[in-house]
Amino acid sequence: MAVDVRRIPSTLLAGLLLAATAPARAANLSTLDPAGPSAAAIRELLMLVTAIAAVIFLAVVSTLIYCIVHFRERSAAPEAEPPQIYGSTPIETAWTVGPILIVFVLTLVIIRTVVEARQVDPQPGAMNVRVIGHQWWWEYQYPDQGVVTANEMHIPVSRPNLARPIRLRLESADVIHSFWVPRLAGKTDLIPGHPNEMGFEAAEEGVFQGQCAEYCGRQHANMMIRIVVETPAQFEEWIQAQHRPAVAAAEKLSGSGLFVAETCANCHTIRGTPAAGTVGPDLTHLASRQTIAAAEIPNDRKNLSAWLNNPDVLKPGCRMPDLKLSQNDIASLVSYLETLR
Repeated sequence: MAVDVRRIPSTLLAGLLLAATAPARAANLSTLDPAGPSAAAIRELLMLVTAIAAVIFLAVVSTLIYCIVHFRERSAAPEAEPPQIYGSTPIETAWTVGPILIVFVLTLVIIRTVVEARQVDPQPGAMNVRVIGHQWWWEYQYPDQGVVTANEMHIPVSRPNLARPIRLRLESADVIHSFWVPRLAGKTDLIPGHPNEMGFEAAEEGVFQGQCAEYCGRQHANMMIRIVVETPAQFEEWIQAQHRPAVAAAEKLSGSGLFVAETCANCHTIRGTPAAGTVGPDLTHLASRQTIAAAEIPNDRKNLSAWLNNPDVLKPGCRMPDLKLSQNDIASLVSYLETLR
């Protein structure tokens, strides 16, 4: 396979930049530390399967060690050949029936866990979120609240006295992706032309990170997921903030005109302005997000400038083109984007 050497410097630079931002990428992705009932059911299944496998392992190893020690050759010239056993109905029955019972039990448990973890049946009062996977970012639509955002999903926490189930409709805009946030739920694929559904609840507040779990192209490993779990009051505040259009004062900045003039508006939406593109993420409240580039790098002025200067350096193969902007234009655009809260 031929290697395009022209891409090596940018790929190396991207690796260095991502390594420099490693603290922002660090997250607890352990399935052994669930923060919701779906993830807890998966952990219980994992522990059960591990326990059964450990028992089988110990039984096999113990038998092997016993046979090696007990039936070892004790002299250089044995006087007689050991007794030869050519068949044992009890043993053959045991090693046939035993595995069948284990597989049968595990099948029932796995089916129950899958149904419980995915919450296949709609839960009463569930909040609907439409998740659309793109190469390589996530689009989140809240049809009941009339909100569209990207890369950071906000949901309310679920309490024992007030359950707040979340219902996801999973779709793909291009290739197969897979939505996986280990501490909240198991993974479910996003298949073009075939929407999937899953449900979960978050029992803890905080930021939960996940990952696209199906290879979807060059930037598959950098297609991160961030779910922000908040109190119901904080979530309602976030919804109200998302309803507000772009800050009116921002229209006076030169970057506002540049955003439209430099064709940014063809791909991105900023509500309250002429920008109404749907190819890339909705940027109406970009400055309120903690990260950019699908949760890969912190959302600050330095990284925004680097992204606008040449997005392919930070994310090789991304769909955003290099517009060859001057440093003055980049500074103006960043100043404008920083007002979009």
